[in-house]
Amino acid sequence: MTDDLRVAVTGTPGTGKTTATTLLDAEVIHLNDLIREAGLWSERDDDRDSLVADLDAVREAIGDWSGVAESHLAHHFDADRVVVLRCRPDALADRLRERGADEAKATENAESEALDVILSEAVDRHGLDNVYEIDTTDRTPADVAADIEAVVDGDRAPSAGDVEFTDYI
Repeated sequence: MTDDLRVAVTGTPGTGKTTATTLLDAEVIHLNDLIREAGLWSERDDDRDSLVADLDAVREAIGDWSGVAESHLAHHFDADRVVVLRCRPDALADRLRERGADEAKATENAESEALDVILSEAVDRHGLDNVYEIDTTDRTPADVAADIEAVVDGDRAPSAGDVEFTDYI
């Protein structure tokens, strides 16, 4: 990995971002940890049991970053390549329930995944030529990490729109 390359790894909660990126041989900024630990949030959303990140404060905190940034928000920041992890919505909902999410949160995230919300945002901000979609459904974290490494190393072609879950809706 070149010293100044910035790779954002993003995706709906439950797609495997944190698990896969912990296996990478690269410096990883776990943005959700940074937001929580440095108080880079503007309010608490009690209905969703989550913090509302202050993206400007996060942008300032990470400064001129390089390496890998991981979060469902990572695509909101400047990056050279954006990896969007995807997961079949029913499997995603199961993963979230196993992590303790309530039914409403699991359903909301599954629907977001089916509608390509994060993929669409990533393509809008970074363009088709900079987005790499990886389906994590029924794959091991090591296999997903290897695919992310291929993106980092420039050994994988951009892909956006290859993974499709509209049949879930």
